[in-house]
Amino acid sequence: MTPHPWSLWRAQIAAILRIEIKKTLLARRGLWIYLLAFAPAVLFWIHAGLNLRHGRICDLGRDSLVFAAMFQFFYLRLAIFFGCVGVFMNLFRGEMLEKSLHYYLLSPVRREVLLAGKYLAGVIATAAIFCSGTALALAALLVHVPRSAAEQYLFAAGGLSHVFAYVGTAALACVGYGGVFLLMSFLFRNPVVPAALVLVWESMNPFLPSLLKKFSVIFYLQSLCPVPAQLKGDFSFLAIVAQPTPAYLAVPGLLLVTFAGLLLAARKVRRLEINYGTE
Repeated sequence: MTPHPWSLWRAQIAAILRIEIKKTLLARRGLWIYLLAFAPAVLFWIHAGLNLRHGRICDLGRDSLVFAAMFQFFYLRLAIFFGCVGVFMNLFRGEMLEKSLHYYLLSPVRREVLLAGKYLAGVIATAAIFCSGTALALAALLVHVPRSAAEQYLFAAGGLSHVFAYVGTAALACVGYGGVFLLMSFLFRNPVVPAALVLVWESMNPFLPSLLKKFSVIFYLQSLCPVPAQLKGDFSFLAIVAQPTPAYLAVPGLLLVTFAGLLLAARKVRRLEINYGTE
């Protein structure tokens, strides 16, 4: 009896996931991604260790503002951004350079299923790395304050919801940027070009009109951050303040942008032809 296509596709995606997640998490060329993900946590833990050693008690409110600025200006805009460049741009392009993609294309798997499996593997791997880095950095904020203050922050002041918001936003950043750079991998051979183009567009977001802001990933991610980080600098007066999008609209908006990118990537992968001599 022939299995239902959906059952077959699920089994094929699961098989691709097992292969690709292991390759992504254990790849030597991806060690720099771990450095980006865990560098802030290391710095926060060093800060916590020094305070504990000298018996100093820090202002948890001030530290949470420092974390909010770090998360929005470094973690979202640089660490997760370039981490997704490194992972998703190489899901197909990397295998072309290694001359191994034809093994997938010669197997009895629909190319859209292959695309879905590779994309989900990239999302799971990057989300696991960057969500862990976010959680470890947040834990460092609480370890060097009195237990009563930590409990009050978590359970009375809404700190626990902030923790889930930050971790969830990190995961959604991997979803959004992953879809963008997977599409870019079919449009550009050199990852520097799309990374530069998208970085410029995302960096211009504070200065764009409200309508154009919605065509970027960072707009939705910023709306999901529980603590706003103020833009400072010589050109901050040029920033156009837009009303943050509520979470119940920001999440579907981000997923819609991602889905549109994946649909375009699916069209590209159907016509994908391999010529290793030109890669």
